[in-house]
Amino acid sequence: MGIKITKMQGCGNDFVILNYDEYQKGVNENRWDSISESAKKLCNRNFGVGADGLIIPNVNTEEADIGWFFYNSDGSTAQMCGNGMRCFAKYVSDKGLVNKKEFTVKTLAGIITPKILDDNTIRVNMSKPILQPDKIPFIPNNNLNYKISIKNRIFEGTAVSMGNPHFVIFVDKNEDLLSLAKEFGSEIEASAEFPEKTNVEFVKILSPDKLSLRVWERGCGITLACGTGACAATVAGVLNEYINNSVDVELLGGSVHIDWNGNKNNTSENVFLTGDAKYVFEAELF
Repeated sequence: MGIKITKMQGCGNDFVILNYDEYQKGVNENRWDSISESAKKLCNRNFGVGADGLIIPNVNTEEADIGWFFYNSDGSTAQMCGNGMRCFAKYVSDKGLVNKKEFTVKTLAGIITPKILDDNTIRVNMSKPILQPDKIPFIPNNNLNYKISIKNRIFEGTAVSMGNPHFVIFVDKNEDLLSLAKEFGSEIEASAEFPEKTNVEFVKILSPDKLSLRVWERGCGITLACGTGACAATVAGVLNEYINNSVDVELLGGSVHIDWNGNKNNTSENVFLTGDAKYVFEAELF
């Protein structure tokens, strides 16, 4: 007996989605050790399906229209994932688990509201950015333009939480973003300033309306895209008055659009993420 899986991707950020009832059946039959261990097995690109994360719909929630369980490829839980949310929204809509184009999802980051715009495009209300250091969490009192020293190099970044922590570093146009992420991402992720570790974004400003971003994701490493990272980068760019409130963010796997009408004097506006979500394949895993 196998278990049916669906693989989806948003800007190359890929996910395995399991039917919750089938997963529970597998647990009862001792076919899985735990959800965390299952995530590591399924997301392994050599011995499993291969993915950046595992998503399981949770239909047993009274706080929202539906909920989810989200696990990184290393088996750790994540509060939120923007690209994963778009894929999840399309999946539960197509499968009839929700019967509305705009609905609420219970996550560890709170209630998130995606909206299906067309067949492959989803706009997600990502809620308000979190900038209070103790809630990011970020140990220093000042999270704007904080200097951190890694391998004898000093980076200046802004700590932002989109339900999960981010450290956004703006660099010169002559820098290689991917090389920076590969060389410094893991050490910044585990820096003492971040008690729950952090995602790390290296960002170039291409224009007031366009950013280029490469990410080291907490619990995953280098990924092709990070939706919450694109949101955090936009918030950091607006707070520093580098960019406009509506921007396109270029990632390794594609582009997303971010809208945030906030500023230094008003940080309580919601962030909106718009991008695609597509099926890769459906299969039965043995």
